Amino acid sequence: MIRVLVIFVAVFLFYMEPVFGLLSPVSIGQQFYILVPRFLLIYLVFVAIYYNRKRAILFGVIFGLLYDVFFIDIIGLYTFIYPILIFISVWVMRYIHLNVLTLSLLILLLLAGLESLLFVFHTIIGTTTLVFDEFLQLRLIPTMIANFVFVAVMGWFFKWLLVQRYEQKYHVNT
Repeated sequence: MIRVLVIFVAVFLFYMEPVFGLLSPVSIGQQFYILVPRFLLIYLVFVAIYYNRKRAILFGVIFGLLYDVFFIDIIGLYTFIYPILIFISVWVMRYIHLNVLTLSLLILLLLAGLESLLFVFHTIIGTTTLVFDEFLQLRLIPTMIANFVFVAVMGWFFKWLLVQRYEQKYHVNT
């Protein structure tokens, strides 16, 4: 049952990202802030660390391709970026102590890198009108705050679910 739940959570988060994206931009005073949910990437990093690196990279390729096909017109951008970020997270976590707090901080750094990389890419091809200061103030910082709240709320559940699946698969407690 938990095996199916691991995949179901990934599919559910894939579909929930655009739903939460509809809440953006958020108006505070005279300023509009753009919140970009990256729930699926956060979950895939948890899958890579607490369950199975190869499966997380495979999910990254599949969901990255689906994201490219359904949400943007550039095929291959997320298909390439998601597995690379998952691989980087696994590599970094080999050298630092594993707990939810350090993983959460790593996820925030990866999200900052992802958003910055996407900003540079869209600036190069000319599909954004933001300058870097506006990007930092209006998109990156609000996105980081929103995704931090998501990690703080859901991180413990993700860890519990994936540890349960790992123990079920490898019979750790029997």
